[in-house]
Amino acid sequence: MRFIRGNIALKDHIKNGKRVFLFIQDIKSFVKFETELELIDFDFFLGPDRGGKERTAIKFFFKRMGQQLNYPKEHFTLTTAAEHEESGEKNIPNVTERKGLVISRVGQGAYRKSVLYRWNFRCAVTNYTKNEILIASHIVPWKNSTNEERLDVDNGILLSPIYDALFDKHLISFENSGKIILSDSLLKTKFQDIGVSGKESIKKLSIGNYSYLDMHREKFSL
Repeated sequence: MRFIRGNIALKDHIKNGKRVFLFIQDIKSFVKFETELELIDFDFFLGPDRGGKERTAIKFFFKRMGQQLNYPKEHFTLTTAAEHEESGEKNIPNVTERKGLVISRVGQGAYRKSVLYRWNFRCAVTNYTKNEILIASHIVPWKNSTNEERLDVDNGILLSPIYDALFDKHLISFENSGKIILSDSLLKTKFQDIGVSGKESIKKLSIGNYSYLDMHREKFSL
């Protein structure tokens, strides 16, 4: 596969002087202009085609034209696009490479990028912002998720290492209100020893996060 037609037009729209516009369709089927966009990054991920067959797909990351993103420069991986541009490489990874892309789902792949953008490059609990430390964790673990759930950004939560470890071991969970829940299997004093007060909460949960948290709490309550 290669960048072709619409994909290459999106990737190179700034270089070629082309403009990208976002239109939104409302519940009455009216379409309205929302904003002009500009590309800031792209990456690859594994997803189903219209027939349900897995294939390598491209995910583009845009921002509103003229918008100033208040994130440190190191948060962005613009070298992804730049390296492809400089090398002239337009090929999408082959079948063998796809497995590596999926394995890197919590590394530097498109899923991690999506979760970073979704949570504004901040730990959902502490607002910690060091990108290299933050972990794009699945709410419902990869091994227990369907292929669709594995790539669903609503199944992702960005956490600093201590909270990620506790969340992964089901020693903490969160209500749909965002309020933290502490497991009875660990003494409250032990939580306090590692800096967890029990008063933490997440303020930016989406409706899409709720069903995944419901499943996480089912395991948590066992």
